[in-house]
Amino acid sequence: MYIRHCLSAAASLLLLLSSSSLIAESPAERARAEVEAAIHLESDLEAGRKSFMICTVCHRPEGWGTEDGIYPQIAGQLPGVIIKQLADIRARNRDNPTMLPFTSPQLLGGVQEIANVAAYISQLPMAPVNGVGPGIDLALGEQLYKDNCVDCHGDQGQGDEEDHIPLIQGQHYHYLLRQFQWIKMGKRRNADQKMVKQIQRFSGRDISAVLDYASRLKPPVEKLATPNWQNPDFPNYYRATPVPPRRHR
Repeated sequence: MYIRHCLSAAASLLLLLSSSSLIAESPAERARAEVEAAIHLESDLEAGRKSFMICTVCHRPEGWGTEDGIYPQIAGQLPGVIIKQLADIRARNRDNPTMLPFTSPQLLGGVQEIANVAAYISQLPMAPVNGVGPGIDLALGEQLYKDNCVDCHGDQGQGDEEDHIPLIQGQHYHYLLRQFQWIKMGKRRNADQKMVKQIQRFSGRDISAVLDYASRLKPPVEKLATPNWQNPDFPNYYRATPVPPRRHR
């Protein structure tokens, strides 16, 4: 009877430890552990440049994204925000099938490489021009932004490094629009739950207006690149010459 009791107790203990391990190893917990580790590391910009090479496939050497919102502007983003998003994506705490392979340890590396590439991206100058919205409801957008967004994202969309809140100034309107919609519908699982709850009452008009206004918040001049700037760290990167639009006769 005693032996049976001991075996039962041991089995219960193993089950408890196994359950605790599974809880600790949830996607959110795995990401959080990597974020905490990476943030406290000293970064290496040259190593970050080398790691960034795999990012240029989509984000291009300048990190400016595209005005259609398929790729966001990541240049100039807060390093803590970049670290968090990379950790969330590779822990599958944020669904991004396109980026998932590029964030894998096999391609990107460990927490040191995350810290390095985040530091490199954050010091890139931002696009002098970004995609903005239709501009037809800016007064409403400004009021909505002041009433709902300032406390977290800042009056100029500068974000918050300590709380990993993204800098949104200079971000493309269509990217902001897509992410906002995903956050509202619960598709972006790593979103701040306070924001998810707060934006449920936003109408379609509200969403367009506030993001149009946010897309027009400009970074400080010292953070902007000069027109036609190209990243000198990638001199051999092939950039296709833009094709001029056809003129209809």
